[in-house]
Amino acid sequence: MVSLWLPMLFFARGAATDFLRSLAFKAGHSGWGMNAMLRNPWSRALVASRWSRGLYATMKCACFCYLGLELALTRGPVALLSPVALNLQMAIRAGAQSLAWATAVCCVIRGLPVFLEGWRYFRGKLPRKRVAASPQGDAA
Repeated sequence: MVSLWLPMLFFARGAATDFLRSLAFKAGHSGWGMNAMLRNPWSRALVASRWSRGLYATMKCACFCYLGLELALTRGPVALLSPVALNLQMAIRAGAQSLAWATAVCCVIRGLPVFLEGWRYFRGKLPRKRVAASPQGDAA
């Protein structure tokens, strides 16, 4: 019902961000605060804020529900088959495609900060997180 590139985009973005996050975690950077992977406040707001996560989840839910509606109304047992319904089918199809690609754009936009800030972990330019020394002088 959607172009093959769309699920490939979602998969590739998820795999790439998970990979960069794992590199950051190995370098000792995860979570919030001083050791956060995402240092820029705009990046944190775009990737990890409740409004961003909620918007993305809502778009994905609406997309899947709308695609299910499209399937039912154009190909399922309750399909609109009359010649008059052809225009409605085309409008439903256009809406489904628009919503699917808008969700993909949101997916990519939410992944950009992870790519931009996580690239340094891939290149290995950041030192590992410092570990406090014990009283004997050994690393804890």
